[in-house]
Amino acid sequence: MLIGLISDTHDNLAMVEKAIERFNSEKVELVLHAGDYVSPFVIPKFKTLKCRLIGVFGNNDGDHEFLRRRFVEAGNCELRGRFAEITVDGFKIALLHGDETDLLNALFACDCFDAVVYGHVHTLTIRRNSKKLIINPGEACGYLTGKPTVGLLDTKHREAKIIDL
Repeated sequence: MLIGLISDTHDNLAMVEKAIERFNSEKVELVLHAGDYVSPFVIPKFKTLKCRLIGVFGNNDGDHEFLRRRFVEAGNCELRGRFAEITVDGFKIALLHGDETDLLNALFACDCFDAVVYGHVHTLTIRRNSKKLIINPGEACGYLTGKPTVGLLDTKHREAKIIDL
């Protein structure tokens, strides 16, 4: 399965639209968002996504209840809280924002998942630790680095790559 990875959109609607266009053109079957949407007005943009989106909260996300409501209204979006365990085609993914350092370190250290996907630090990361992939798709907003990015995870080939927006 081809999965789109996104994090730290920080209200940048233009970059959210570009990310969605790219995910749709790549024909991803699922998108995982590692948090920091920031405002609920971002979520309706994901209605144009041609697959399901699963997300978690980030440390900069505001009104959690309004964000949850927007996710439900979008129809193809599910907000799981601060952490999500996702299994697709037997491939287990841990999804979190990454601001809970002890939890992130524990997930890196254990062999419970095939991939750990996180955000928060706005830094691109793809590496292997033991048998798992550790992936941070960078910042979709491009505010800190000036380089808006997303990621693609191929569960069949156990590979990931970063895409510039």
